[in-house]
Order: sequence, then C-alpha cells, then structure tokens
Amino acid sequence: MRELTQAEIAELLRAQVVGRIGCHAAGITYVVPIIYALDGDCIYAVSVEGQKIRMMRDSPNVCFEVDEYDGRGSWRSVIIQGRYEELDGAEVARALSLLTERFAARRGDRPRDRSLETDGRPTVAFRIRIREATGRAVDRS
Repeated sequence: MRELTQAEIAELLRAQVVGRIGCHAAGITYVVPIIYALDGDCIYAVSVEGQKIRMMRDSPNVCFEVDEYDGRGSWRSVIIQGRYEELDGAEVARALSLLTERFAARRGDRPRDRSLETDGRPTVAFRIRIREATGRAVDRS
C-alpha cells in the first residue's frame, strides 16, 4: 500500500462521478452517495432536502470518500475531511453550472439549464470546503 500524492488525489477526484458523504449528528452516523464536481478546494453538489442536509446543517464537519477498483486487485481511495457550506444566490448558479458542464461533457451533450426544484421538493446546493485530503492505493498490475 502507498500514499497518493496531492496530484493523484486531484486526478482521482476529477475522474470519478460518485462520492460518499459521511455525516454525524444527534448520535447517528449517515453515509450516502452523491454525484459531485470538484473546483479548487471544494466539492460541489445538489441534493433534495432530507436527512443528509438536516444532519450537515446540525453538524457541518463531514467526511467525503471516493474510490476506484480495477477488478484485478488494484484500487485507489481518497478521504476528505471538510466543512459543509450551504450556498445561495450567485453561488447556487455557479454550483449548478459546474455540475451541468461536468456531466454534459461526460455524456457529450450541451449543458442544459437546471432548476433547484425536484418534484416540488426543496433542493439545496452546497459545497464541502476541503480541509484535508489523503489517499491510498494498492497497485497489483
């Protein structure tokens, strides 16, 4: 096993689509997958308001995890310690733009306008400001 460099950590975060947020509040730990975009020292995401958002509002120190497994025994993973920050105004538009551009490029589409409304339920744009990022890998090639 080896430690990933900061460049390898950034590459894995850019390469993956799904990460997992770990949050803890009121004695309960909750881990849930999200799609995300990386920009600078922040992870951006949008979510329907629910348990995850309520927990992060109550206790904004969170963990974020991304991993990759090649099917032959090699793997890489990144663990981020960070702080949840809810977005508003121009920051929401920026987060939506980052997410739509990232996923449109992956599909080969043009970015489409996205609303912060999902089936009538409130939706929240947020970022995780990265305080620490560490990574490990096992190479069995």
